Amino acid sequence: MAFVETEGAQVEYLAKGTGRGLVLVHGTGGSAEANWTPLVSTLRGERRVVRPNYSGSGQTVDNGARLTVDYLARQVLAAADAADAGTFDLVGFSLGAGVAAHIAATRPERIGSVVLINGFASCEDPRLRFQFEHWLALAERDPEAMARLGLLTGFSPGVLSGFSREALETMVADTVRSTDPLGLARQIQMDLDLDVRAELPAIRQRTLVIGSEDDYMVPAVHARAMARAIPGARFMTLPGGHLMPMETPETLSRIIEDFIDGAIYFET
Repeated sequence: MAFVETEGAQVEYLAKGTGRGLVLVHGTGGSAEANWTPLVSTLRGERRVVRPNYSGSGQTVDNGARLTVDYLARQVLAAADAADAGTFDLVGFSLGAGVAAHIAATRPERIGSVVLINGFASCEDPRLRFQFEHWLALAERDPEAMARLGLLTGFSPGVLSGFSREALETMVADTVRSTDPLGLARQIQMDLDLDVRAELPAIRQRTLVIGSEDDYMVPAVHARAMARAIPGARFMTLPGGHLMPMETPETLSRIIEDFIDGAIYFET
């Protein structure tokens, strides 16, 4: 891991490889390692892969103020600059998809192609808002219950049933140990505050939006709505739950690389 200072924050990031830049933006409660390590290990091409930990994740330290999408976007860009990513392809997952969309809309000169995975443009939907409010309450008073809920709704039922009880308990313990409750709460508040709907029509890069068929956290209807708002965006659904980068990393990495290297995926 390395760090870059920006706007008084020490932003942690992980960078490896050579070639064209590929920046991966994690989701709520996730991190550069937790969300992306399985996928990065399956990438085939020569790429400069950069994985920032924005505020609330990893060892990134800032002033603790309320997060905004623009603030997180500037942290991602600072990490990309520090890692010499140049003009890069951009992948965002969940909350990271909203951050990536903001970057693509506001800094188009930096971005090649864009892939948005299981994202949402705003928290206007009552079910989504109800869920995030419940998360916020759990994050502040019962981190273990929050970790259990994350597994139950993050993985698809078939995948979750494939884990032993011992493995599930280990995953819960690992999640609690590696997650900062205050950082998680700040990111959940960012989920509640997020609204990039007005920015989506400004995205002009080649864009692929992906939704998961068994996503109980952020149903694929939200990803589809993002795709419809982005001019020329392609949309596809894949089997699996919300935690697609961890559940089906090989499939997802192949699709991402094929898309950014020139293949086109049409709506399914």
